[in-house]
Order: sequence, then structure tokens, then C-alpha cells
Amino acid sequence: MSRRYFFTSESVTEGHPDKICDQISDTILDTLLAQDPASRVAAEVVVNTGLVLITGEISTKAHVNYVDIARKKIADIGYTDANNGFSDNSCAVLVALDEQSPDIAQGVNTAHESREQDSEEQFDAIGAGDQGIMFGFACNETPELMPLPISLAHRISRRLAAVRKTGDLPYLRPDGKTQVTVAYEDGRPVGIDTILISTQHTATIGDITNTEAVQAKIKADLWTAVVEPVFADIAIKPDDSTRFLVNPTGKFVIGGPQGDSGLTGRKIIVDTYGGYSRHGGGAFSGKDPTKVDRSAAYACRYVAKNIVAAGLAEKCEVQLSYAIGVARPVSILVETFGTGKVEEDRLLELVKQHFELRPAGIIHAFNLQKLPSERGGRFYQDVAAYGHFGRTDLDLPWERTDKADALKAASQPLSATVG
Repeated sequence: MSRRYFFTSESVTEGHPDKICDQISDTILDTLLAQDPASRVAAEVVVNTGLVLITGEISTKAHVNYVDIARKKIADIGYTDANNGFSDNSCAVLVALDEQSPDIAQGVNTAHESREQDSEEQFDAIGAGDQGIMFGFACNETPELMPLPISLAHRISRRLAAVRKTGDLPYLRPDGKTQVTVAYEDGRPVGIDTILISTQHTATIGDITNTEAVQAKIKADLWTAVVEPVFADIAIKPDDSTRFLVNPTGKFVIGGPQGDSGLTGRKIIVDTYGGYSRHGGGAFSGKDPTKVDRSAAYACRYVAKNIVAAGLAEKCEVQLSYAIGVARPVSILVETFGTGKVEEDRLLELVKQHFELRPAGIIHAFNLQKLPSERGGRFYQDVAAYGHFGRTDLDLPWERTDKADALKAASQPLSATVG
């Protein structure tokens, strides 16, 4: 029997208070790793009206100006006018940083396998920076193998920021949120039910001062300049039944850190799969790649995406778990939700054969400690807004499908590969 249902995902723009914090945290990480790839970083940021607080634990040989890093990133996002309640040159920046705990450092520097089992394997050298569970997901709903709702929400958010920065819609301000509800039938997307955009804006637009008239213009402009371009190359498009909501409260003039405080790591569902897949709970931003919250989540996505790209499943979710100070995962789970073309036990065997999932191995495979220096001091900050996965605008190592052919070949029965 056919089943129809709706699924919704949201995104936020780079000017959202929580995303400001994520980007400052990851800019700090980029700057430290560019100078010292062995830096241990757990940078947390808080923003509020006129205030930025940088805190957390950092151990590094690098020498950086944290205040300058924060101000430059705030300006890059678009907060340059003190009249908006928050700006790069008017906010106070406070720094309260400690070093990484030596109890944690000893387990990361020398893994349990090396200490207790005298392992000489290269990737047994360092242990996981914390215990925890991580998930990665892929599905064939979009070319980038992401769920359609979060893919669309991110595309709208990026377009919203683009038309602000280019001056096409000069009355827009940096803070904004988007949301897309997709209609599904029998597990496949079939239509766009609702598009929601909440965007900060000036109180008046030119000579338009009436609040209702301002909102009417914003709605019309966003449809033409944002929504239509986003859906131009997508088969499933809005139709006459699609609801289009813009600033449903009636206006959105006060925004950014003046309207709401922000905190690093508070948009973990926006960062991943929009709620379509499970989440282990760990945030990414501000954490160096010895923290498996980040690096192992990237590895999970890499595994799941290659399985789907190989045609071995239509949907795939991978879970990893780790113990602090231990290199090898405690557990590995592969789930295909009934869409697998081979048994999940066989998929698990293939994952163990073809993917290196120890932290040192993940760092090596993706070059995670050296990418900031190789890309001009800028890497992690670029994924701190608009999602860490499915980014067609960035060359991300965990988004590659370079193992798909090997997985497909290895999954075939022996008789099918002979002769």
C-alpha cells in the first residue's frame, strides 16, 4: 500500500549567531594547524550583543592573535556596521583559553594498542581523543548523495547569502534561516510542500516604509532571486500547491548576536543530514582531527557514500564507536534500511577490508592536519557554514567516491569475476 509523508530539514546562513561561533572556532583551528599541524584544539566561542568570548583548550606551538582572527571573520561574514548591534570593530573580544588536559593527551599521543600490546603498526600510534558514537549517511536522492530536504535548505541559504553579498538585494542582513518540507511517496521524494525563509533585513526598503509592504517586496524578491535559481536544475520543483513562507512573524529587523546569543556546536543537525539520519551528538567545529567527533564522522560519511556510489545500497548509514585513548573502533555498524543489494554482514566485511578507521589512518587518508596549510590557511572554516557533507562547491576528501569501483568489484560473487 502506497504511503505518503513529509520530511523537513532546515539550514541557517553564515550570519546566524551559532554559525558565527562555528566559523570563528574553525578559523582558529585553520590558523593553528597551518602553523603547527600537531596542534590540539578544542576552541569554543560565545557571541552576544557586542561581545565575543573565545574559550576552550588549546595546546600548540603556533603564535596567533585570537582577537584579530575573530574580528576578521566577523567582517567576512558581513557584520561591519555597529548600528546593526554587532560589528567587527565595535564588539569586545575576550580570550579565556587553557591547555589540553595531560590525562587526555597521553591517551592520544600513545594509543592503548601501543602501550598495552606493543603494536608497531603505523596507525596504532595515536588513540581516539574521546569516547563516543558517530554516524555517516548517504542516499541516492541527489547527485551528491544527500537527502533532498537538507540539500535544498542549504542551497537556499547559500543563495540567500550570495544575493546579499553581491548587492542584488542590498536590504538583506547577515542573519537568516531556511527550511524545506519535501513530500515523499514510498520512500521517494515527489514534491515540494513548503519553503520557509526567515531573513534579517532593514526596517525600510528605499521609500517603502510600511511593514506589510516591506514584507511583500521581500517575499517577491526572494522568490525571483533565490528560490527560482535554486530549483532551476532540480527535477522536483515547487508548484501551485507549494506554500512559500517569508518572515512569518511579520518582520525580522533585529537579528544576529543582538537578537540572540550564539554558541559553537549548536547546529549539529544543520551540519550533517538535516535529521534524516541519526546523530551521535558530537559537534565538529573548533576540534582538531584527533577528536573523533569530527574525523570519524567524516569517515562514516566517506564509507556510506562509497557504498551508495557503488550501487550496493540506495540508502546507507554507518555507525562507529570509540574509546578514549584506543585507536581501533569499538564497533562498526552498516545499515541499509532494506535497500542493500548485498547482505549487510558482507558490507561490514568490505568496510573492514577497504577502509582505515583508526584516527591516525583517517587523518592520513584525508590529510586532515595539513590541509589548512596546503590551502592557504583556509579549510575547516569553509565547512563551518552550509554543511560538512554534500558540498559540490568544495573539494572535500571525505566526499570522494574513489573506493566505489573496488567495493563493487569485491562484492561480486567469485564466479562473476572469473573469465
